[in-house]
Amino acid sequence: MQIIQLILLLSVFLLMSTLMFLRKIPALLALPIMAFFIPLIAGVNVVDVLQYVIGEGSIKLSKAYTIAIFGSMLSVFLQKTGIAESFIKKGAELSGDKPWTVALLMLTIIVLLFTTLGGLGAIIMVATIVLPIMSSVGIGPLTISGIFLLGLSIGGTMNAGNWALYIEVMKLPVNEVREFALIMFALTYTTALVYITIQLYRDGQQLNFKKIIFVCVACVLFIVAIYFLYNALKIETREFITQLFFDFYYVLKFIIASGIVLILFFNLIKIIRRKENNFDEKKIHWTAYLTPFIPLVLILLYNFDFIAAFICGLLYGVISVYRKGMMNIFVKSAFEGGSIVMPAVVLMFGIGMLLNAIMGPGENWNKIHQDGWPVLNLLKPLLIEITPKSFLSYVLTFTILAPLALYRGPLNVWGMGYGLASILLASGMNPGAVMGLLLAVGQIQGVSDPTNTHNVWLANEMKVDVQKILWNTIPYTWIVALLGLIAAGLKFM
Repeated sequence: MQIIQLILLLSVFLLMSTLMFLRKIPALLALPIMAFFIPLIAGVNVVDVLQYVIGEGSIKLSKAYTIAIFGSMLSVFLQKTGIAESFIKKGAELSGDKPWTVALLMLTIIVLLFTTLGGLGAIIMVATIVLPIMSSVGIGPLTISGIFLLGLSIGGTMNAGNWALYIEVMKLPVNEVREFALIMFALTYTTALVYITIQLYRDGQQLNFKKIIFVCVACVLFIVAIYFLYNALKIETREFITQLFFDFYYVLKFIIASGIVLILFFNLIKIIRRKENNFDEKKIHWTAYLTPFIPLVLILLYNFDFIAAFICGLLYGVISVYRKGMMNIFVKSAFEGGSIVMPAVVLMFGIGMLLNAIMGPGENWNKIHQDGWPVLNLLKPLLIEITPKSFLSYVLTFTILAPLALYRGPLNVWGMGYGLASILLASGMNPGAVMGLLLAVGQIQGVSDPTNTHNVWLANEMKVDVQKILWNTIPYTWIVALLGLIAAGLKFM
């Protein structure tokens, strides 16, 4: 009976995933269908499926889509007030006609920011700044999406907050996690440079390949040099540098906060003293260009709540470009912002349902049933059977199965991945090899997965199909997964 259930469950997952992959059925329908039938096949009754999976799942990502709505409000406000258009023009003037250089610079900025930041709110804030700049130099929407997602994933690899699973659950030392994360960082960053070059060439951009090769080699050598230099420093020197950094950080926070207050005071004085007959509504004062940066600064330096940060950004924007009829613009931005992001919000309903279908609904279910979630229980024996025991089987097995990181599949850390990790550890696999597996195939999940809330939002923002992003990026992320698995196999198997 269990074998039949398992075959049916995998058949539903593969059928729906394939249909979405081939764009024969929209994710809007496929995800709820998967969410309904997967637990039903595993033995959950219809009433519980409707209540715990469909009902509770639809609000599971409520915080994510609320943040998306407020982020969209800020985006529309920037467009309606002319800040976005003027910002793009200034960005184009400063960057010149150098799309490859701009793409590399934006990729690096995104990487650096997301070594610290995380969550949909931060993604929207950073995107509000970098997407218009890349658009201004003629980079295509699909390419922009790929660059942004690669930067996001590379930064996430070096985000210490994402290492908690490996350190706490797998009991791996921080040094071991950091060393392999640096390997994945180098592999993915190098692949991102290749992606940028190929995509811009396909977009019809004129490229100087000699200069590109020189910059790529220089970037790789710089990363390697920093790594060896850091490891060569004495512990006392590292502690001194760290303390110096934190001292500078606190001074910087004070200076920035004081600067924002002074700018707001300056703008309020300007509004009071303004003579409407001499006021040019089309002229944007330089202080207005700080509007998209305000939420980012509040989150990055002062640990603000995402929604509160967006509201502060909106209020700052209102003051910086205040004119007659500003309240009407503000209200229209709020309504239009919500309507524009609604397709992404509806898709997040389905993602939440699928999460509950695979991972289980949590406390409400566990209070009544002590045996655990039937879907995970059904998959455990299969996962134990396919656990590889040698370097070659490790690399081949998980390279072939790497696409199962998509659509909340068994190798997706935001799907069944954490459950898989515990099963592999219980079967005797080296904890380092498990970490290497999750970090390697995690690049496919982080960049290409259409069920990521950030992929859904970005596709909606750039007006491209989220499945096109999958098709566009998966050749690169699959190669990164293979290289990462080879590195992990050599190091841990």
